[in-house]
Amino acid sequence: MPEYRRPRSFETLIFFTVALATRSSDLLTGQIDRLREAVSQTRAERPFGIEAWIVLPDHLHCMWTLPGGDRDYATRWRLIKTRFSCGLPMGERRPSHIARNERGIWQRGFWEHHIRDEHDMAAHLLYCWFNPVKHGLVQRTQDWPYSSVHREFRSGRWEWAMSQGVEIAAPEP
Repeated sequence: MPEYRRPRSFETLIFFTVALATRSSDLLTGQIDRLREAVSQTRAERPFGIEAWIVLPDHLHCMWTLPGGDRDYATRWRLIKTRFSCGLPMGERRPSHIARNERGIWQRGFWEHHIRDEHDMAAHLLYCWFNPVKHGLVQRTQDWPYSSVHREFRSGRWEWAMSQGVEIAAPEP
């Protein structure tokens, strides 16, 4: 297993990508209330701030801040994944899933990126918000129902992110 080196700074904004084991599934949007409850329960026990969140059928992107002195986002993800999976039928399980008592629903682990500055933050916010357009799920980002972008339109943060000079890739054909 690789040894990950994580920044030692606290109260850092962190971008995550978390995916289902079967990338052609629509389980996350089909079970959105289950996911919301898993996140809510976990935040009640182990608080974290949500700066952005986008749920697509088979993966999600989000940006979190943790309370001062706390860097344990791995436990939070374990709890969210476990709570979401509880009660769902088993996914396709390999011997490694069985050995680790995993249900075969999620890809193991998650991808993380510690945000470096305001430009990096704007780039990752826009990446979250435009992901449903990139995947051809909607024509306009505001048409995707499972996104924090609606909050951003109301708060004016959308304009700030768009003003940061970030290049947005055109959707794939």
